[in-house]
Amino acid sequence: MTKPRRLAPLGVAAALAVALTACTADAEPPTPVSTVPVIQPGAPGEPNRTLSPEEAAEAQHSLPYGEADVLFVRDMLHHHAQALVMTGYVPDRTTDRDIRLLAERMEVSQTDEIAQLEKWLRDRAEPIRDPDAAHDAHADMPGLLSDDELAQLEAAKGSEFERLFLEFMITHHEGAIQMVADLNEAGGGQETEIGLFARHVEADQGIEIARMQQLLAQYD
Repeated sequence: MTKPRRLAPLGVAAALAVALTACTADAEPPTPVSTVPVIQPGAPGEPNRTLSPEEAAEAQHSLPYGEADVLFVRDMLHHHAQALVMTGYVPDRTTDRDIRLLAERMEVSQTDEIAQLEKWLRDRAEPIRDPDAAHDAHADMPGLLSDDELAQLEAAKGSEFERLFLEFMITHHEGAIQMVADLNEAGGGQETEIGLFARHVEADQGIEIARMQQLLAQYD
């Protein structure tokens, strides 16, 4: 015959219930995980992108911008402006389809980026140009062409222009990537918007450098 199980005395059972209730009340509720997607606007000509949870968390804890960021934006505006001068020479100086398409893409993307950078400065009440900067403040900017080099490019035609355009634009793009490295070295790029823009410049112009090197190899 099976012996009946002994039940815990009522007092003990009640004490256990109270203890469990207390533990439940004292325990911190689990941190809710947001299921709402965070969308990062795409670079000019590219689709938007859904940020990973880690990227979204980084964006929520963005640090304030600093002087290095402002200088980077102003310098990049000047850098992009010269690139538009260079691409502006293309339609009248070459019929090469690949170079014309490349220049058109650069013109569209860098025009959009200029508007983005100017808006960034305006939103923070920062002057688009430093009123205290010297007239030749950009003379030593990485990758910037000299007046003589620009004149040489403007005077060229056909295959000579195509070769010079690729050589000069590769140097110009490499300068932009160096500017990103200089920004990071100066401790800038911690603000989310500038950090994302700098990484885009580094990646996008790196891709264009590789493409231009392929085209340039045809002139060897």
